Amino acid sequence: MRRNPAPPELEPVEAFCNTATLLHGKDEFARPETAGGWLRAHGYPEAVAPAELAALTEARETVRAFLVERASPGALDALNRLIRSVAGAPAVRPDGTLTLRPADDGPVAGIVRTVLEALLRDGLTGRHATRLKACAAPECRWVFYDRAPSSNGLWCDMGVCGARHKMRAYRARGGAAARRDG
Repeated sequence: MRRNPAPPELEPVEAFCNTATLLHGKDEFARPETAGGWLRAHGYPEAVAPAELAALTEARETVRAFLVERASPGALDALNRLIRSVAGAPAVRPDGTLTLRPADDGPVAGIVRTVLEALLRDGLTGRHATRLKACAAPECRWVFYDRAPSSNGLWCDMGVCGARHKMRAYRARGGAAARRDG
C-alpha cells in the first residue's frame, strides 16, 4: 500500500493491524516463524505458540473491526471485551501519559496492551481521532492513516481499492443502462 505511515504514536496500532494483508492472502500470524520475525522486528517478546497466535489474530481483527465502523455497537462491545481481557483499571504515569495495568501477565496480553494504549491515548480523541482507518474495501481492510485535510479518505490506495470500487460502480451503472435499452 502506498500511503505514508501513521504518526509514531499510532504506529503500534497500524503495524499490528497490518500483519494481515487480506487482499494478498498474507498473514504474519499464520505461522510461528513469520509471527516470531514480526514480533522480534517490533520489539515484542516472541509469543508464537498456536494458542497465542490465535489470540493475537483475534485481537488484531477486533481492533480492525472497530476501525472499520467505530460507532457499531458490536465493534465497541468487542473492543471493550478485549480491553477488559488484557487490562485492569487505567493509570496515569508520572509523565502524564495513560497506561493500562495488566490484567494478564502473558506475552500476548502485553503486546495487545501496547496496541490498545496507543489506540486509546491517540486514536480516539484529539488531532488523530478518526484519521486511523481501515480500507472501505471488505476484501482489503488495510489500516491506514488518512492525511487528507478533510479526513474523508475511504481507500488504502486509490489506485487499487478505490479503482476497483469505481470500476464496480461503473459496471453496475452500465449494466442497468443496457437492461433499460434492451
